[in-house]
Amino acid sequence: MGVGQRGNIVQSLDRALSILEELSRHDSGLGVTDISSVLGLHKSTVYRLLHTLMIRGYVEKIVSTEKYRLGLKIIELGQKRLESTEIRSEARHYLVKLMEETNETVHLCVLDNREVVYIDKVESSNTVRMYSRIGRRAPLYCTGVGKAILAFWPEEEIKKYVKEKGLSRKTDNTITELNQLLKHLEEVRQKGYAVDNEEHDPGIRCVAAPVQDYTGNVVASISVSGPTTRIAEDQVKLLAAKVKKCALNISKQLGYNP
Repeated sequence: MGVGQRGNIVQSLDRALSILEELSRHDSGLGVTDISSVLGLHKSTVYRLLHTLMIRGYVEKIVSTEKYRLGLKIIELGQKRLESTEIRSEARHYLVKLMEETNETVHLCVLDNREVVYIDKVESSNTVRMYSRIGRRAPLYCTGVGKAILAFWPEEEIKKYVKEKGLSRKTDNTITELNQLLKHLEEVRQKGYAVDNEEHDPGIRCVAAPVQDYTGNVVASISVSGPTTRIAEDQVKLLAAKVKKCALNISKQLGYNP
């Protein structure tokens, strides 16, 4: 922060924020003396600031220890910020960059009613293009974007999904046996990416990776897709590294801390 910016700071607010930041580092709380010592503030100043923060719900006092810790109001505000984060807008910059790096079509998908829904697409300039559209729905078990989400479900939930939806054959490469699918999804978890090897559409190969939110839950997936004439099997690992990096960057935008 520059000198000019420092000059515009409201001292009492700056001190209150410093207290909140310090409390965030101590789950068991801090006493007035501790805060005073760490921040170099007079005890009476610390007490007045803590009292104000308590009234507003940003700090609470632990009766048994006489220490102070962050209040639920902090969690409430953080939650509202996270809820207001729109995955599509947060991801767009990274999707465009991934398309430029690979010169292949890039998709962003989310889960809805046990299907993936394509919510964004950045198309490449290649002559032969992917047929896909925003709003399109697709199965989880035979698409890269779907498997990148499904792989991180508990096994019992995967079995329940298969029982409800079935594993109908889309192409000659579609996985149609539960045990084979479970084994395949375990590999997806270990590698951190999924491949649709002409399992949903003949002649199309897709490399996908999961997007995680601030809790670590998989909330979306991204992919690079194209014809097998351009995306050969020996290119998958190289593409996977780029897709995983892009997915991680988007995850960080959603508050994920690896």
